[in-house]
Amino acid sequence: MRIGILGPLDVRDAGGRSLPVGGARLRSLLIRLAVADGAAVPVDRLAADLWPDEGSRPPADAANAVQALVSRLRAAAGKDIVSLGPTGYRLNVPSGEIDAWAFERAVAAARARLADGEHAAAAEAFHAALRMWRGPALADVADAPFAAATITRLTELRLAAAEDRIEADLALGKGAELVPEVEELA
Repeated sequence: MRIGILGPLDVRDAGGRSLPVGGARLRSLLIRLAVADGAAVPVDRLAADLWPDEGSRPPADAANAVQALVSRLRAAAGKDIVSLGPTGYRLNVPSGEIDAWAFERAVAAARARLADGEHAAAAEAFHAALRMWRGPALADVADAPFAAATITRLTELRLAAAEDRIEADLALGKGAELVPEVEELA
């Protein structure tokens, strides 16, 4: 399974088929678990994140409300997508199958190539990493308090990766073709 959060939520099965995850709160649950990067999220934390303001308070029994959402997520994306352990719910998707974490690793590898003076390989790697983006990070939960820090971090990393890619392209003598892009960034 692959989960895309670098833009609107995109969930795909192992065969690449899109899995619709309907409902804003259900998408929020999946994104919240995805940003935890494999860590368990306590039920009370999930409830607070999924019902962040007074107008959308969780039902009296938050644990049951979260469990009902998890059941709906399992029905939409597969029974093994989420597990419950002693410390909370955990997404059972390797971080490499979540585009945000794959992007971070790809940028780190590209930066290592740039530092080693492998400008062509670095430029290619930065281009590939930046193509993972399909829109604003965590677009489905852009206003959710739990998403703010992750959105900021990923957006800053995207901008830094673009700058590093430009540096690699400049080292390859591609200055003239970069002028419009650099002007757009300024």
